[in-house]
Amino acid sequence: MLFFDLLVQGLLQGGIYALIAIGLTLVYGLLRILHVAHAGLYTLGGYIAILITNATGSFTLGITVSMVSVGFMGMVIYRLIYQPILEKPPFVALIASIGLFIAMEEIYRIVFGAYGITFADAPLQGTLNIAGIYLRHCEIGALLLAALLITSLSLFTRYSRIGIAWRATVTDPGMSQSFGVDVIKVRYLNFFIGSAMAAGAGSMVAVMNNLVEPTMGSVPSYKALAIIVLGGLGNVRGTVIAALIIGVAEAFGTIYLGNILDRDSIAFALLILVLMVKPTGLFSKG
Repeated sequence: MLFFDLLVQGLLQGGIYALIAIGLTLVYGLLRILHVAHAGLYTLGGYIAILITNATGSFTLGITVSMVSVGFMGMVIYRLIYQPILEKPPFVALIASIGLFIAMEEIYRIVFGAYGITFADAPLQGTLNIAGIYLRHCEIGALLLAALLITSLSLFTRYSRIGIAWRATVTDPGMSQSFGVDVIKVRYLNFFIGSAMAAGAGSMVAVMNNLVEPTMGSVPSYKALAIIVLGGLGNVRGTVIAALIIGVAEAFGTIYLGNILDRDSIAFALLILVLMVKPTGLFSKG
């Protein structure tokens, strides 16, 4: 029973990691930018979800407004921060992204306080017994949301005209543009979808912890980087699989390796082991 309990908890955490890391993968695959400030949008999603839920009493409205507004915020970040420096060396965008992430954390601290905010009446706190494994409704909701968003993204990129144009732009931007694909619109869509998914993850973590605080994105920021490297930079499917692997590894490692490794170091220990064997990541095509 412990095995299945740990497996479910690992998949739950892996699903959250996947929602965060997919945005990083989308941005890197299209622009070759390590969008560290993405973790700040994850935190912003949690704040907005709590504020809207407390004001209206509807968590459904809260998470919807959170995903849409943070999606647009991602587009604004692309336009104001990244677009003017796309022709610069990659480290310029990385430095700008790190600076933006630090600034976002400080803004959250000033606006919302250093100790964070909570739900007035936290939703989805009931429990459900599934074959002897007790899961809170918010945990089930997080799993379902992750599955829904990841599946929807896969179907969108595979079967819609916009999604096909998106994949073509990632593969060969110059050729895609010559065939009439609007690369600028694809980039905006990229940031909107990735940012909205991060906001969804932040909203669900806010419910599970009943807390959002300014540094909530600090740990996910470097874990997401480990995940996208492990999955093969720019590989969305690899990112999802790597996120689930790390989530499960952390769940089991906390029990069986707790005296050796801290939970947050397990992701990097696994990353180092994999890169020693396959330096391009598990699922890289390069």
